[in-house]
Amino acid sequence: MAVQSNNSALYILMFNMFITMSGIGLIIPIMPEYLGTFGVAGQVLGFLIATFSLSQFLFSPIAGDLSDKHGRKNLIIVGLLISGLSQIAFALAPYLSLLFVARFFSGIGAAFLVPPMMAFVADITTIEERGRGMGLLGASMSLGFMIGPAIGGFLSKISLLFPFYFASAAAFTAAIISFFALPNPKPTIENSQRKRENIIQQLKRSTKTSYFVLFIVMFVFSFGLANFQSTISLYVDHKYGYTPSQIAVIITVGGFVGVIAQTFIINPLFNRFGEMKVVHVNLLVAAIAMISILFVDTFATILFVSSMFFIATSLLRPAVNTLVSKLAGPEQGFAAGMITAYMSLGNMIGPALAGSLFDVNITYPYIIGTVILLICFTIALLWARRNTELLKQVENS
Repeated sequence: MAVQSNNSALYILMFNMFITMSGIGLIIPIMPEYLGTFGVAGQVLGFLIATFSLSQFLFSPIAGDLSDKHGRKNLIIVGLLISGLSQIAFALAPYLSLLFVARFFSGIGAAFLVPPMMAFVADITTIEERGRGMGLLGASMSLGFMIGPAIGGFLSKISLLFPFYFASAAAFTAAIISFFALPNPKPTIENSQRKRENIIQQLKRSTKTSYFVLFIVMFVFSFGLANFQSTISLYVDHKYGYTPSQIAVIITVGGFVGVIAQTFIINPLFNRFGEMKVVHVNLLVAAIAMISILFVDTFATILFVSSMFFIATSLLRPAVNTLVSKLAGPEQGFAAGMITAYMSLGNMIGPALAGSLFDVNITYPYIIGTVILLICFTIALLWARRNTELLKQVENS
């Protein structure tokens, strides 16, 4: 697709990302109480998140590939519609098994949204503007995840199910806006004629790209992030008896500082230090913050440590996304789909393992998550040292 300057399209994409993430984040503070109505807790929450990530993993490469061939707009609209319907299904599910079905379809909706939106940003920005565009898209992601829990905590006072209906209405509204206002650039002839690959073939092809290690970084840091996000509400609920409103504050403040960092700090950091150094530093900060949560016991200190973790992870995602996008050339949909697939793998394995570990000992998820993040830091550092010239070329392009 030809690069074109289109700020209005970027704003619509940011709005769609905000709606998507707020719909996901909106249910976080009410999940302990909602799952309690089914008589389940940590392990089931972990597997519900893993189910979402599994479907996102399976369908993200397909969505990215289809967006390269047929354009981004239609997939984004379909993703919003599926997301809205899945929220209603989750709220109306009478059995635990149907909760898993609803979350699987939520994952499909996210798969048809995130890769096409990331590729769309690459379509409408120049190489020089790429970091800013990815940062703004990431900021809208963090903003949605920040405001979502706050809205969920507030709306749960009306009804425990009301937040699900609200998220559904927001997704349908975003779909209508996108249908009328979002442009639909035509794919390049090269991409439209390329034979579609299945997920196994795409995973194999990803290992041969020059940026494969960045996929591994995305997988491992997503593992740590999902580990933290899936258990923090349960951790403070079990250990300190925090209310949904207090949990919402922890997540909201963390998301807010992440938005500030992505909006105003990320581009200057990229320009001064390069994306790879931003990855290194923030992997280390995230690991320190994760283990530190076990050594603080007041609301203020828990809030501070959580905020540091969310700042670090909010800077990591656009740094990896920008590097991959610069290296991907015309295959933006493929690259975005694979980023989301590897991210989904981390999101799938992290909560499933964290939920099981949490039921054994509430400190285990944070210990394991810290080790994983430190391994990721080591991998990224070694790869960067071996590819110094490639990184210089990309970051100076």
